[in-house]
Amino acid sequence: MDQQFTALYQQHSPGIYKVCLGYTGDISLAQDLLQETFLSAWRHRHQYRGEAQWSTWIYRIAVNTCLGHLRKKKDRVTDPEVLAALPMMAESNEKEQQVQLLYRCISQLPEADRLIITLVLDDKPYAEIAGITGITENNLRVRIHRIKKQLTEIYNRYEQL
Repeated sequence: MDQQFTALYQQHSPGIYKVCLGYTGDISLAQDLLQETFLSAWRHRHQYRGEAQWSTWIYRIAVNTCLGHLRKKKDRVTDPEVLAALPMMAESNEKEQQVQLLYRCISQLPEADRLIITLVLDDKPYAEIAGITGITENNLRVRIHRIKKQLTEIYNRYEQL
């Protein structure tokens, strides 16, 4: 079981990290939530019933971990102007700064939309995303279209600052 779990971690940790980053917009916090997710998965591994793929099960744990953290954090900053004023990590790489801005924009979406767009960015198949989120594939396609429109609007607000 240890080797299997290690393989699962290696395979899914990059995607889970992106989910956590999408929920928080904070690199350090996303890393902490990634670790909490896999610790929780390890502690509850005996509860995995095989009804869904391992990846679906772990993504659900990640979402629940992130949502639990956000519920505990009452003083969450959501004002786009305040978020825009926060210093971006000092990176010499422009692409990395664009990725950070994207996740900062994603962090302003509603919780369910954050999960969906993060999974889309992680190239998860729509069927798997539908399974993780509990919505139909048709509804998922509509939601993705709306989320992309929202992200464009949020991004454009940053461009104006």
